[in-house]
Formats: sequence, C-alpha cells, structure tokens
Amino acid sequence: MVVSVTLSFYVARQFVFSVIAMIASLSGIVCLFDFIDLLRRVATKPNVSTNVVTEIAFLHIPHFTIEIIPFGILLGGIVCFWRLTRSSELIVARAAGISAWQFLAGPLACAMLIGGLSTTILSPISSAFYRRAEVLDQEYLRTDGGPLSFSSGSLWLRQADTEFDPHGVALLNARGVELDKQGVLRVRDISVFRLDSSNTLIVRIEAPTGYLGQHSWVFQNAQTVKPYEVLSQAKTIDFPTDLTVQRVQQSFSSPEALSFWALPSFITLLNHSGFSSIRHRIHFQSLLALPMLAGTMALVAAGFSMRSTRRGGVARMIGSGVAAGFLLFTVSKVAEQFGNSGALPAVLAAWAPTVAGLCLALSLLLHLEDG
Repeated sequence: MVVSVTLSFYVARQFVFSVIAMIASLSGIVCLFDFIDLLRRVATKPNVSTNVVTEIAFLHIPHFTIEIIPFGILLGGIVCFWRLTRSSELIVARAAGISAWQFLAGPLACAMLIGGLSTTILSPISSAFYRRAEVLDQEYLRTDGGPLSFSSGSLWLRQADTEFDPHGVALLNARGVELDKQGVLRVRDISVFRLDSSNTLIVRIEAPTGYLGQHSWVFQNAQTVKPYEVLSQAKTIDFPTDLTVQRVQQSFSSPEALSFWALPSFITLLNHSGFSSIRHRIHFQSLLALPMLAGTMALVAAGFSMRSTRRGGVARMIGSGVAAGFLLFTVSKVAEQFGNSGALPAVLAAWAPTVAGLCLALSLLLHLEDG
C-alpha cells in the first residue's frame, strides 16, 4: 500500500510538471497568433498605439489558458505517461502487482484539481481581463457604433411589474438606443406594455425619449392610455427596474466576460428581463464540467500512451490519442452550436463531450488493464 501511494505521488508530480509545461507552451503559441491578428487589425488604424494591442493580447491570456487546459492536460499527460512507459517505470510497477488504477489516482486528482481551480479562481480573473479587453477592442479597433448593438436597431425588454398584479410583467420596446459620453443609456420612441398575470393589457406608456436612471427608467413627455380610454397629458414617468447600464451592456457581451460566480444570478436576471440566456447557461455548464473534463483528458492520455514500447505501434497509439482529443474538441463545438440554436438543452450541450470522453477513457483503460 505504501509503495502504491509513493508511486502515485511520483507519477502525479511528473504529470503536473508535464501538464504545466504543455499548457504554458500552447498558451504562448495561441497568444502569439492572437497578437499577430491584432497587429493586422490595427495596421489600418495609424492613430492606435502598439501598446494598446499589447495590452489587449495580454488581457486575453487567462481566457486562452482556460480554453487550452483540457488539451494541455491531454498532450502533457501523453508525454508524461509515454516517458514513464519508455523508461519501463510503469511497466515494472504493473509487473509488481500495482494496478494502473492505483498509480493513476494521483494524476487524476491533480487534473481535476487543475480544472477546479480554473473554474473557481482563474475564471473570475479571466472574466475581468476579458471584459477590459472587450472595452479596449471596442474603443480602438472597432467602428460598429459603440458597445450596444441590437437586431433591427431596436431593444426589447421584459421585466416584472407588480404594481397592478403580483405576477404582472412589463414589455418595453425602444426603437432607438445609444450610450452617451457620460455613460447614460438613452432610448427613444418607447412603448411600454404593462400586462397582468393572464397577459391582459392594463396600461400602455408611449414616450418620445427616455433614459435609464438609478433603479428606474425615466420617460420624458410620456403619455399613458388604458383600454377604451383616451391618452393622458404628457408628463415625466419613473418606471422601476432592476436593470443597470452595466447589466444591459453585459447581456450583449460575451459570456466569457462574466465570472463563474456571477453567472447564476445574471442568468436569472436575463430570464426576467426577456433576454436570451442560452449562451450564458452553456458557458456556466461548461465551467461546471471543466474539472471532470480535465480528469477525463488525463484518463484518455493514459489509455493511449501506456502501451509497452516492445509491442510496437506506440507512435500510432499516441497519434490516435491526439486525434481523439481533437475529435472531442469538434464534438464539443458542434454540441455548443446545437445548444446555442436551442436544439439541445444547455446541460446536454455542455456535458456531452465530457461524458463521451469519459466512456472512451474507461474503455481504453479497462482493455489495457484487464486485457
């Protein structure tokens, strides 16, 4: 028992060093290509300094690192287990009666720990950096009209409205939206439909202009009308809301710009406000699945690289392991697209690649260990 624990710690240490080196190498390569792409984009903007490009590329590093972690664990694990097999260390351990499941416990725990730390600690750092990078990208490199963009140039919002009914809702439509230099969200040509729990119209508000203030929409020169009644006189109306400018901006930014800890409450807010939360739910479930995906990649690496070198076909096995990793990546992206389109539930779209990889890894290890 002491021998197997010692061996497990030894293999885990070799595994962690190999994985960290691989993640650092892959992150460096990806960040280099990202930096080159940013330089290409800034080539047509002579007023933008190279320092801005460097800062954006630096802010992207944590995001790329999280994306690369599963493949860093796969490739780093393949290199680690292949080296231990080539030096006959694992072969001697198995000949001494130590099961592969025993000395793989350490690497598996380390892989899951790396995934867990990435989800809980690296994700908040990545989201803060990525959000800052998006602001810089929007300010210096894009010319599409500001940080807010809406389909057909209009904004639709849905929120709770309990003044007339505890389960009432309000639908807001603004046909023009802009964020001014003071950071105030201004809207024009506004229509608000206040409905009760049975979706019956209670009152309608029409206003030419308005803006999002502190905890309320402020509609200027607004008129209200109830069914079968005439329009009221124009006045300023304060309409309570839970939205802020930051939340509205975040709802149209990438889910990667939100921390793992902030996603659940923000998803609830999106659902209450009428925004689609599919992308945010898939991203949240992907972060939840990351520790298990990391452990799965460690097992896949072991299954494809622990074959004895004297049996031949080692290069083919390692190549198959790399191909399996890219196949899982393809499956994850296809599942994500199906999830974004609503064809698959968010949980299934995020967890399907992990479950498929786990089944593959277990079948390989059972075949390797039990013949």
